[in-house]
Amino acid sequence: MADIKFGTDGWRGVIADDFTFDNVRRVAGAIASYVLTHEDPKRGIIVGYDTRFASENAARVAAQVIAGAGIPLKLANDYTPTPAISYAVKNLGAAGGVVVTSSHNPWNWNGVKFKAKFGGSATPAIMKIIEEQVRAGVMPNGRKATIEEVDLKPAYLDAIRAFADLDLIAKAKFKFAIDAMYGSARGVLGKIFADHSIEHIAIRQDLNPLFPGINPEPIEPHVAKLQETVIRERCHAGLATDGDADRIGAVAEDGTFVDPHKIFSILLEWLLKRKLWSGEVVRAFNTTRMLDRIAARHGRKLNECPIGFKYIADLMMEREILIGGEESGGIGYSRFLPERDGVLNCLLLANVMAEEGKPLGQLVADLQREYGAHYYGRRDMHIPGDIKQNAIARARASATGSLGKYKVIKKEGLDGIKFFLDAPTNGNGAEPWILFRASGTEPLLRLYAEAASPELMREILASGESFVNSAT
Repeated sequence: MADIKFGTDGWRGVIADDFTFDNVRRVAGAIASYVLTHEDPKRGIIVGYDTRFASENAARVAAQVIAGAGIPLKLANDYTPTPAISYAVKNLGAAGGVVVTSSHNPWNWNGVKFKAKFGGSATPAIMKIIEEQVRAGVMPNGRKATIEEVDLKPAYLDAIRAFADLDLIAKAKFKFAIDAMYGSARGVLGKIFADHSIEHIAIRQDLNPLFPGINPEPIEPHVAKLQETVIRERCHAGLATDGDADRIGAVAEDGTFVDPHKIFSILLEWLLKRKLWSGEVVRAFNTTRMLDRIAARHGRKLNECPIGFKYIADLMMEREILIGGEESGGIGYSRFLPERDGVLNCLLLANVMAEEGKPLGQLVADLQREYGAHYYGRRDMHIPGDIKQNAIARARASATGSLGKYKVIKKEGLDGIKFFLDAPTNGNGAEPWILFRASGTEPLLRLYAEAASPELMREILASGESFVNSAT
């Protein structure tokens, strides 16, 4: 039997290779066993799915296993955003939620996420139990429970509408391009905007599990069509969600890609300056340190956690977190759900634009001027496992040394290995750093870097690639 491992947010595999109906049954059996042992199974489970190949059929397979264990469940009657499943779990008081999705991965991947009873990514402790149950091959049986097919979208839409001032957005007369990237948010943001007479043009809303020409990840180069649409249609911003709609991506009015770090920073500044929400801030280890400056300016505690939203959700269970986010565009709020939500964040970003009376690019420029220039980049290296492990080992072992022409002045190892470099900050710009980390969901090594100029950021990434490929 194939070894099923859970990464930063559930299990993923290549369709027909690792992701098979038999393996879906194994995972569903383990989840059913967890719920029977550690939760109240009478509360039932919510099951949903995205637009990927075989997702609906796999969801039905999982539902049959769970119902066969004696646990009643509600099955989504259509492709549904992952945060809508999470909302249903909390809103309906379910024991947990199962989502068949592979999020932003390429078209030939699929997977299963488990959402805990609090409506967010299951904690590391829960995921460990489920993984152990998979290895043990548990497949509980009981008196077959009911499977009820339901529409989970209306209640979710009502909930997220309440968090944004849609009348103000409409009054601002901004025009938006919205991109579902063929994912499960298809038609969702467009309906909200149409219902409130917010001018918009929607792209890639059709159902196409091949995600033609892209991975459904709202970053460059996959947002090229959104960039072209923003320029051609003279929009004030472009808003995108990933394959299962828990991540946000954005494009400025001139077609420039706005990375998730700037989105996170814009939302944090707005919440602290305008909304005056209480709570601490939490960010993943690979996110911009501009957030540290914003939190410090407003006297808020900033927490840093390992990569994966489950760690942020864990903190949200312990204390009041104003906002928590990760490098990939997953951002969430304690006062809504301990869960990332791409659609909600699209609404809030539009809300910031409306309240400030500025297009998206101007908001980014204001941040860079106020908190210093921060430029962020990422490289994904598809390399053999031995080279990947060797690079991580060398990065961890070296005392100080240098990377390229810059001295390493400090190292941190919370999740991967991060080098802080003695490189120019151009006054008040970003402290330069690079992070080496093996992906938790794909067979690759990722390099992340931040610096005070795009040229320096690219230079640091290039030096990082040379370090990885070096035999010494």
